[in-house]
Amino acid sequence: MTETATHLSEFRMPDVGEGLTEAEILAWYVQPGDRVTDGQVVCEIETAKAVVELPIPFDGVVRELRFAEGETVEVGAVIIAVADAGDAEPHGGPEPRPEDRAGEARAVPDPSGEREPVLVGYGVAPGASRRRPRRAGSSHPPPDPSARKVRAKPPVRKLAKDLGVDLTTVSPTGPDGVITREDIHAAAIRAGSALSTPTRLISAAADPAEQETRIPVTGVRRATAAAVTSSAFTAPHVTEFMTVDVTRTMKLVRELRCEPGFDSLHITPLLIAARAVLTAVARNPGVNAAWDEAAQEIVLKHHVNLGIAAATPRGLLVPNIKNAQALSLAGLAEALDSLVDAARAGRTTPADMTGGTLTLTNIGVFGVDAGTPILNPGEAAILAIGAIRPRPWIHRGKVKSRQVLTLALSFDHRLIDGELGSRFLADVAAVLERPHRLIAWC
Repeated sequence: MTETATHLSEFRMPDVGEGLTEAEILAWYVQPGDRVTDGQVVCEIETAKAVVELPIPFDGVVRELRFAEGETVEVGAVIIAVADAGDAEPHGGPEPRPEDRAGEARAVPDPSGEREPVLVGYGVAPGASRRRPRRAGSSHPPPDPSARKVRAKPPVRKLAKDLGVDLTTVSPTGPDGVITREDIHAAAIRAGSALSTPTRLISAAADPAEQETRIPVTGVRRATAAAVTSSAFTAPHVTEFMTVDVTRTMKLVRELRCEPGFDSLHITPLLIAARAVLTAVARNPGVNAAWDEAAQEIVLKHHVNLGIAAATPRGLLVPNIKNAQALSLAGLAEALDSLVDAARAGRTTPADMTGGTLTLTNIGVFGVDAGTPILNPGEAAILAIGAIRPRPWIHRGKVKSRQVLTLALSFDHRLIDGELGSRFLADVAAVLERPHRLIAWC
């Protein structure tokens, strides 16, 4: 925060994660002329890890929004200027001159040589701050103070962006004027959006530009692409498969749903699989490790931050349950519900995404039997759970119809050899086959 001769307080884009360099402004909750108070949320941003709401650290009247919705802003750049209540010009007053705005954006050093005062925790961005539109050639005009404020959750905004729907043209039907997914679909249908139906056939004579759609890769999707590419070409992956009869696990799931203390929780096979993974880690702690390239060391972790891969409208997120090994089965169920709900609603924080030690991904919900999952960077193993299907299975010497799934374990061969990986996978399968081992092996 800096104080100028006109008593303007400038709020800079903070680093809300661990070393993040930029973020995209998803929505402004204030406009020039609005009064703000210390701690009031003024905008919503998307980083490479999460969607975050930013509270402003002072009182005053909004003078200027330096960036528009959809622009990518470097950490340290001024995003909003607020005047003291007594010095603010009335709503609709003169806008800053272009040359003044350009001068402010360049962050010219103080000729006196004194260090520019800053808000603790935010700092001053080194060098010039630049506006970086999402696409080359795109232009975002300054927000219109008279425009209607758009209220929509991040997943709904993402849907509107994918369908090419302008949120300012949508009539909200949600409570308190919030735009819903149904509102977006209705607007897309009215506008004849190309993405409002699964497929659109185009004649051969159509304009080549209409025969494809280009979607900018930003935020979470860009970070995911970079992470899996680095992981795939850095860590030597090995994947092992095991098919297991989970009929008893499915029976346990049905019984737990009626059990006092569990009846209000979302009990699924994923919960039992998560507990099976934690049990197998306790028996094979070497899988809960990381590779330190600089020191050329294997780092064993004495806690399990269990990552759960979640498909969301913003892309693949892998938040993790901190110290999952210390939770009871009911506590683990509650943590899973909270984690998945937050991810799908766009409320996952950067802290939820960091520090994972092992990942579990449920590809069975998509009807997929098996796959070769890519390691989450910094972790040594990831387990994929396939679809549970009735199959003929030899049970007690007879062929019967049993509930069966396939497990796929990918691991970093620098840390985990074939023996350790196989023992860990076999232990997970053993628990899912006979879940009473959750008690016997504790």
